[in-house]
Amino acid sequence: MDVIVRNTERLEGVVSAPSSKAYTHRMLITASLSNGTSRIRNPLVSDDTQATLEAVEAFGATTELKKNCRIIQGTERPRTPSQPIDCRESGSTLRFMIPVATLAAGQSKFLFEASFERRPVAPLLESLKELGAEIAIARGSSVCVGGGGIRGGKTSIRGDVSSQFISGLLFACPKAKENTEINVTTQLESKDYVEMTLEILGKHGIETSVDHDFSQLKIPANQNYRPCDHTVPGDFSSAAFLLAAAAVTSSRVKVKGLEYQTFQGDKAIVDILEKMGTSVTIGDNSVEVTGKTLAGVNIDAKDIPDLVPVCAVLACYAEGCSEIFNAKRLRYKESDRLDSISTELQNMGADVTVNEDGLTINGGCNLHGTTIDPHNDHRIAMACAVAALGAKGETKIQNVECINKSYPQFFKDLRVLGVNVIGI
Repeated sequence: MDVIVRNTERLEGVVSAPSSKAYTHRMLITASLSNGTSRIRNPLVSDDTQATLEAVEAFGATTELKKNCRIIQGTERPRTPSQPIDCRESGSTLRFMIPVATLAAGQSKFLFEASFERRPVAPLLESLKELGAEIAIARGSSVCVGGGGIRGGKTSIRGDVSSQFISGLLFACPKAKENTEINVTTQLESKDYVEMTLEILGKHGIETSVDHDFSQLKIPANQNYRPCDHTVPGDFSSAAFLLAAAAVTSSRVKVKGLEYQTFQGDKAIVDILEKMGTSVTIGDNSVEVTGKTLAGVNIDAKDIPDLVPVCAVLACYAEGCSEIFNAKRLRYKESDRLDSISTELQNMGADVTVNEDGLTINGGCNLHGTTIDPHNDHRIAMACAVAALGAKGETKIQNVECINKSYPQFFKDLRVLGVNVIGI
């Protein structure tokens, strides 16, 4: 499906942020490993979270959705799935559930629509082997995981490829036969996501010990998950597009459902907008942006890779030069995001230079509408929609169904704020 986004001089209104995708994944998995009933209020319903929901059900959890509350009856030990588990294009589902699969009695098979080159899993598989799990990569986009539990012990893993490797290990290792020690051999990037995992584990009664610099994590063996009720907070990663839309159009927009006191690293969008000159008001459960003239900034993307596409758009509308660096990991997302966002913004008339590590954007460009290929990447589609708001004419964004991965209501929310969107 294609949509057309027309130049919009001003936005106005209040919308609610979608629920956090990252929290929803983690709550589903920990609830499924708890021997009892857990409730997850306000879960995100998207392609990625649906993949995780189906995966935990395949491993024996029973679930029911009642009035926006997911009720989960977990099981102390995952059962062996009767069919291969289709992770679709959810790298989170794949990396989180592979370690969980080692806890089942028999072999599990995972299918993955994306390539392992695009969303690597090899470091995770090597760590699981060190901990006594049986792993084999089958031909094509599939992974076979042997069951019977994991031994535990010591393992080493890189921290600069994906923090999801460590989160995946953290889900399984509390049920290892021996204590587990995870040594992180490089600086951990996206540390906030690991902190989020530890937060949810703690609520389910799981004990862990972590060095201050996250170079070493210790997990005691033979632990049991306790049921716990959760409420999923709003998602700063998705709300960033709405806040940026206000900044680009010098408008006033309030996004409800955002709790600033969470472990979501992408709440850094608030600081970035303020540094660029935007007025930001943080409420008890909301963030309000009043757009003003933007100034170029330098952005370290080490811990906030998902913000890079929308920050690149903000930089196009800022005065002066902006540098986005420490963003090499974006080459291994749903698309090569450094190439994808630079190509599409250049097609709109932006002055963007891409290098191995990031982007250089000379702002003050007069963007114009064009046809956008989002490269099957939800964050590229949404970023280019924000860019279209200040561009001359209209912009056609192709294959926008990719936004269902994280924010199915995105274009409808833009319309609520006054954007002229055609095609939905």
